[in-house]
Amino acid sequence: MTARPLPARHRFLPVAIRAAGAMALAMVLASCSLLNGGGKNAPEAATAKADPSIVASAPAGLEKFYSQEVVWQPCEGEFQCAKVTVPMDYANPGGDTIQLAALRAPSTGKKTGSLLVNPGGPGASGYDFVKDAAGIHFSAAVRNAYDLVGFDPRGVKRSAPVTCMTDAERDASRAKTYALETDTGLQAALADNKAIAAQCAAQTGPVLAHIDTVSAAKDLDVLRAVVNDTKLNYLGYSYGTFLGSTYASLFPDNVGRMVLDGALDPSISNEELTSGQARAFEKALHTYVASCQKQSKCPLSGDADSGVQQIRDLINAVQETPRTAKDGRLVNATTFVSGLITPLYNDQSWPALTQALEAAMSGDVSLMLRLADLGADRGPDGKYTSNSTFAFNAVNCLDYPMVSDAAGMRAEEKRLEQDSPTLGYFFAYGGTTCADWPYKNVRTPAPAKYSGDSPIVVVGTTGDPATPVDWAASLRKQLGNAALLTWKGEGHTAYGRANSCLEDSVDNYLVGGKLPADNTVC
Repeated sequence: MTARPLPARHRFLPVAIRAAGAMALAMVLASCSLLNGGGKNAPEAATAKADPSIVASAPAGLEKFYSQEVVWQPCEGEFQCAKVTVPMDYANPGGDTIQLAALRAPSTGKKTGSLLVNPGGPGASGYDFVKDAAGIHFSAAVRNAYDLVGFDPRGVKRSAPVTCMTDAERDASRAKTYALETDTGLQAALADNKAIAAQCAAQTGPVLAHIDTVSAAKDLDVLRAVVNDTKLNYLGYSYGTFLGSTYASLFPDNVGRMVLDGALDPSISNEELTSGQARAFEKALHTYVASCQKQSKCPLSGDADSGVQQIRDLINAVQETPRTAKDGRLVNATTFVSGLITPLYNDQSWPALTQALEAAMSGDVSLMLRLADLGADRGPDGKYTSNSTFAFNAVNCLDYPMVSDAAGMRAEEKRLEQDSPTLGYFFAYGGTTCADWPYKNVRTPAPAKYSGDSPIVVVGTTGDPATPVDWAASLRKQLGNAALLTWKGEGHTAYGRANSCLEDSVDNYLVGGKLPADNTVC
C-alpha cells in the first residue's frame, strides 16, 4: 500500500450540508451559503428578564447564570441575536466564564414557547442553521408556535471557538499523506497530530478542557432558562441527538417536547460507532450505484457490485497517484473519498455525485474536490467558513476514550476493511487525533437514562449512512418514555425533507403535543 492521507474520522455533517443536496449542482458548487431564512422584517430589540420561578429551580451555585438578563438585538436582517454567559467549568461556577452566541427567529403567530435547535456535528453552528433555514426548513405551524432559537455550542464558531490553524495550514494538512502501515509513517502522523493539538491548546486557551457534551448540555439548560421556558423544547439532529439525550439524562424534569432525529446511540464505544458508520456508508454507496445505473447517463457499468468495484478502482488509482484539480490543488485519496461521501448524506445530491464521478473517470477531479470542500466548510475563495473540524475533534477527544496504540489501530483497520471493503480503509486510525490531545476524556460511553414525564420522539431513517437506523431503536429503548418514528428513505436524518407522514407526525407532536404511535413507519 502506498502512502495515504490521515483520515478525518467519522463526521456527522450538519443538516445545512445534507440540505444542500436539494439544490441544483451548480448552486452546490457555487456557494456554501445554500439556504435563505425568509420571513418578516427585523424585530425590535428585546430584553429577556428572568422568570423568578425558573431562577428558583436553578442548580445550586448557578443562580446568577439562570437569572441573567439577555438583550436580543436585531441582527442578520430579520432575526434577533444575543450573547449568553455560562461558566467555563461547571465544577467551578465562580471562575472564568464564556459566552454563547444565539440567534432567534421570532414566532410568526401566537407564541407558545421557544424551540432550541442543534443541527449536528459536533461542531455545526445552530446560529447559522436557523439564520439560513428558518423560512424553508420548518413548517408554518412550527414557525407560528415557536421562537426558533439556534445557538453555537461551546467551542463552535462564535462561542469560545476552538482555534488551531490558518486556512493555508488547513489546506496543507488536508493534502498530507502518511504510510500508516509502517511504524515510521504512523509515528509521523502521530507527531503531526501532536503538533496540531499543541496549536489548539495554545490558540484556544483553557476552555479547550471543557468542550464536552455534558458541559454543552448544562449550557442548554441555561439557554432554556434565559428564553424563559420552564421546559426545554428541542430539535436535535445527528450529534444533536446525543446532546439532547445527555440533557434528558441530566435534567429529566425539564424536558418538554423533544425530537431527536438521526439518533446516535450513547452507549456504544468510539470503535463501535466508527464500524457502524463504515457499514452504513458502504450500504449507502451500493444503493446509490444501483440508482445511478437506472439513469441513462450513469458512468458506472454492469450491476451494482460492478459499479462499486469501478469506484473502488478509481479510489485506488487516486491513492497510487494523487491528481491535480483545475485550481492546482493536489487531490489525494482521503480528499477524494470525502467528496464521494458528502453527497451520500442526501439522495437529492446523488446527481451531483454522478457528475463528479463521470468527470473523475475522465481524469478531472475538480468536482470531487469541490464536494470535499463543501463537507469541510471551505469556500471557493479558499476561506474556511467554520471551525467545525477542530470543534469536532475537541468534543470527541473529551467524550470518548480512543484506541490509539499502533496494534489496536491496525487491528481496527482490519475490522473496518471487512465491514466496508470500499470505505473502511479511510475510517481507520482515528485514534491518532486524540493520542496526544492535551486533555483526557471526561466521559465513558453509557446508555441514556431518562426518568421524565414528557415523552420524547426519536426519529430514524432506514438508509441513513451516518447514524444507522438501529441506533434510533437503541436510543428509544434506553430512554423508555419515548416513541420511535422511522422514515423509509435514503440519506442522513429525516425531518425537513421526508414525506408528509413523517413531517406531519413531528409537527403534530411539536405544535399540538400529539405523540406518534411507537414504531410508526413512514
